[in-house]
Amino acid sequence: MFLATLATGYWQANCYLVAAPGLSQCVIIDPGQDSADGVRTLLANNQLTPRAILLTHGHFDHVADAAALADEFNIAVYIHPDDVHLLTNPGAGLSPESAAMVRRLIGGSLAAPARVEAYDPGQDLHLAQLTFSVTAAPGHTAGSVLLGIDYHGHPAIHRLVFSGDVVFAGSVGRTDLPGGDAAVMRKTLTEVVLGLGDDVALLPGHGEQTTMVSERATNPYLQPNFLRN
Repeated sequence: MFLATLATGYWQANCYLVAAPGLSQCVIIDPGQDSADGVRTLLANNQLTPRAILLTHGHFDHVADAAALADEFNIAVYIHPDDVHLLTNPGAGLSPESAAMVRRLIGGSLAAPARVEAYDPGQDLHLAQLTFSVTAAPGHTAGSVLLGIDYHGHPAIHRLVFSGDVVFAGSVGRTDLPGGDAAVMRKTLTEVVLGLGDDVALLPGHGEQTTMVSERATNPYLQPNFLRN
């Protein structure tokens, strides 16, 4: 499997490119602020053609370059319906300070991608000969999802989960932004994240990748004393 990561933009959000072994088609996940040039370089250097853009949620730092890349390569952007409005109105999901920064960067709004497809959580996506599970994981935003694929490159890891801003190495996504909900996030962490197997590697929206074994043992936000509050 081909897997590449770019950390870009003011918030250093992770953008991922994924391709099945030996194939020239790939999927782009979360092409955020200032990611487009790096994505184009990775595509050219590895002779890859994007088949689709998948978004873990609608925040600006994860979607800012989605429309430009989607329209350039004539591909669809996939997003949960509850976050579609954030594609063109990024300030709606940000703090006042961050929204003001985004207005300075882009002039207030983003162009809509020509092709937008809504996830149907629970239904798999078959793209570029990869099968992605789509699991609703609200709390950070109403439309946050986990994207999972099978993996065969490590004896202890059999699945990769692109977790967006739901769970990170040692932390979880904030819930104090518009569209966030602390109670919903606790439910997601309890029922969705802790339901992932110990053979899962987590590829988050920020920071380093981690594993469910590590997070189950050490992440303070996945412990009973936090989840009971």
